[in-house]
Amino acid sequence: MSAIQLNFINKSNDQNNSEIVLFQKNMATSFDEIAIAWKVIKNCGQGDYHPFTYSSVLQVAMSDSYGNYTPHLSAMPGQAFEMVLAPSGDLIQYSGSAASPKSIELKNSLQRGAVSGYVYRDGSVIAMKSNIAPGQKAVFEFTPTIFIGVASQITQGQIMNSAIISNINTEISLLGLASADIVMTGGGSGANATAFVFSLENVKMA
Repeated sequence: MSAIQLNFINKSNDQNNSEIVLFQKNMATSFDEIAIAWKVIKNCGQGDYHPFTYSSVLQVAMSDSYGNYTPHLSAMPGQAFEMVLAPSGDLIQYSGSAASPKSIELKNSLQRGAVSGYVYRDGSVIAMKSNIAPGQKAVFEFTPTIFIGVASQITQGQIMNSAIISNINTEISLLGLASADIVMTGGGSGANATAFVFSLENVKMA
């Protein structure tokens, strides 16, 4: 599966210049786990559109307790990676197969010091796990589903709390898609205001 071409279109009545946030949930963790703002679309006025891609290829990276960040490595479900102490210092490396063919694992194989693990899609963080103790691992699993909604004062790559996440409940399946428009309608002010609605249009299947 290659990248899915997506196009957000603002056909709403919104006059507040709302920010649109997209994120995914890590299915390998509990429901109330934090989520990362994968993409934040700002200043997209009425009639404007914002194209972006959803790639099937992920990347992983890790950081150590000394503030060092590893390069990004391409990762696919079913692969495992670890942080090790090499002669040159802390490094990330491929370590074999994950326990589940649907999961990506990031393990802390250092003798001391907690690490953080990051998963990227199309260059932006889509999930992370901090404070992975030596010998422990973080597990990431994603379905081809994105969540989209309206939020305020959200920064791309920022951790969102459960209150924000609970207000964003539009779930869009990308399974089998090659391209599609994500159209936002609704909004407005006063007595005529309606809820925002996100729907797929111009869908092309892979």
